[in-house]
Amino acid sequence: MKLVSEYFGCNVFDDKVMKEKLSSDVYKSLKRTIKDGRSLDLSVANAVATAMKDWAVSLGATHFTHGFQPMTGITAEKHDSFISPEEGGKVIMEFSGKELIRGEPDASSFPSGGLRVTFEVRGYTAWDATSYAFIKDGVLCIPTAFCSYGGEALDKKTPLLRSMEAINRQALRVLKLFGNADVTSVKTTVGPEQEYFLVDRETFKKRKDLIYTGRTLFGAKPPKGQELEDHYFGVIKPRVQAFMKELNEELWKLGILAKTEHNEVAPAQHELAPVFTTTNIAADHNQLTMEIMQKVAQKHGLVCLLHEKPFAGVNGSGKHNNWSISTNTGINLLEPGDTPYENAQFLLFLCAVIKAVDDYQDLLRISVASAGNDYRLGANEAPPAVVSMFLGSELTEILEAIEKDEPYGAKEKELMRIGVHTLPKFPKDTTDRNRTSPFAFTGNKFEFRMLGSSASVSTPNIVLNTAVAETLRQFANVLEGVENFESALHELIKKTITKHKRIIFNGNGYDEAWLKEAENRGLLNLKTTPEALPYFTHEKNIKLFTSHKVFTEVEIRSRLEILQENYCKLIHIEACTMLDMAKKDILPCVSKYAKVLDDTLIAKKARDSKGFAYENETLNAINDLSDKAYYATKDLETAVAGTSSIENVKALSLYYKDEVLSKMEMLRSFVDKLENLVAAEYWCYPTFGELLFGVY
Repeated sequence: MKLVSEYFGCNVFDDKVMKEKLSSDVYKSLKRTIKDGRSLDLSVANAVATAMKDWAVSLGATHFTHGFQPMTGITAEKHDSFISPEEGGKVIMEFSGKELIRGEPDASSFPSGGLRVTFEVRGYTAWDATSYAFIKDGVLCIPTAFCSYGGEALDKKTPLLRSMEAINRQALRVLKLFGNADVTSVKTTVGPEQEYFLVDRETFKKRKDLIYTGRTLFGAKPPKGQELEDHYFGVIKPRVQAFMKELNEELWKLGILAKTEHNEVAPAQHELAPVFTTTNIAADHNQLTMEIMQKVAQKHGLVCLLHEKPFAGVNGSGKHNNWSISTNTGINLLEPGDTPYENAQFLLFLCAVIKAVDDYQDLLRISVASAGNDYRLGANEAPPAVVSMFLGSELTEILEAIEKDEPYGAKEKELMRIGVHTLPKFPKDTTDRNRTSPFAFTGNKFEFRMLGSSASVSTPNIVLNTAVAETLRQFANVLEGVENFESALHELIKKTITKHKRIIFNGNGYDEAWLKEAENRGLLNLKTTPEALPYFTHEKNIKLFTSHKVFTEVEIRSRLEILQENYCKLIHIEACTMLDMAKKDILPCVSKYAKVLDDTLIAKKARDSKGFAYENETLNAINDLSDKAYYATKDLETAVAGTSSIENVKALSLYYKDEVLSKMEMLRSFVDKLENLVAAEYWCYPTFGELLFGVY
């Protein structure tokens, strides 16, 4: 058996492979492109392409693809073979520098939000040299950006790379003021924790709702859910462990730093967490992770569910975005050190994040908005829709002392005393995580906990990077050229704390009292996607993105349209699926069971039997509920039909939220009650119990 260290990254054209396969001059030129963003000479590109092709072919690859991340939220690929014809019916394997650095896929069927007209099908992919190429399923995959014929971004990676450049520019300005002459670049780093469900594949195939929408649209609560909290961190079942083992191996071959695996709170729910890496690479890796999870699950007779709320009544799945800022010299700018009250550089960067989150709380909410995540946020299993920050006791007290111009008396950290002499004593963590906080400081990073499981991590990190870049720009403008740097720095930190402390909340985010307090503080409570999305085009937000060249105004407005359309389409698919299930399966099976009860009741009465209370009462209840379910089906049909007359996409999204969803909830309430009355042999779909507890 090979050691992990022997095969880790074996399918990646990484730095080690580059050194082996490229000449010294070509390698140095490529590294300059990766580190400094310099353009790549075509002769260098040709040499890299040839080496990359030879390496890939030696590992069995026959095709290459430019993998990109369109606004669909998934990774897109078009595979081209390396073969090129020769005389005599022969072929040779070729791959040019031009093919490496640029592709030209048909962009006509990808959402653009009006960025291109229908007849302009052309789109371009451009190699992201900072993210290593890799081999997957016999295909050389080249991470790329995707843009239109006019140069507008049609993907999630392009604005992410732009946002990373923005925060790099502004962070360097601030670091220069602190005398960091050796720092030449600053990058944000991310470690996205990924939650998911595993269900039996054969059981999955019997549920139309799971097949079409990724979540159950009907389903009564099983006798047992997560009440005993016995699944969280519990012993992993053998079948799941086998899946996790193969998943780790496949991820490690691709250089993905899969680190932690465990059972999550809900039955059949699990989590995988990687080690931090540069943000654009982390985004690529997370897209790959979700794809490979689903492929490996199939091999084990399982299905991996990445929907934010697959099952009502148990926890949904999120994705925690652990975000930090680091220099090329290896310094984490969000590391407080042993004496954070004396670490002025850390305090300024901390204040930059505080101000950014407060100023752009609407954009952070939008960055995680989706139809699926609306079922999860605010459900006492995930953070509320109100954006706030948790800092912990020590940092909060330090900021309060600065605001009041009072000396901070550093307290000796309290030791954890477990009460067993043989166990070690260790200091309590003053930044311990608050699971109810949307944005929590966790030692040397911030954990943005509002993301849904299926989300791309690119969007929230575009917002975070750009918002913090804007705050750092403002800070640099204030501090550059001042006579007394220390005095100006102190006043800037103090002013920032005073103005933006409203965003800091260390208490229970699930408490109803907090929502009232948040409103009094002037914080936004954007409960649903249709309520949140219009904030995207507010003047301050357009100015933020355009001034840092992350989005053009046209790109912003196109994304708003895409997000609103996507919300409407997802709810429409769910509503149509419910109608299909109710009309073709659920109501007929209920009717069939009602006839069985009726026949039994008639037979018992004919025998003058007195024991027909069950049949009589159950039949009455079923008849009442089936009538209600039928009329609820008709109401939902009417609501769905009403969408055809609404042309404005904003109005349409609000209609789906207010009218269609309410009719869906009503229909579900009747059907779920029917499930508890109909005998198991007559019910048409696998139950929650079978889905959640069917994997051993």
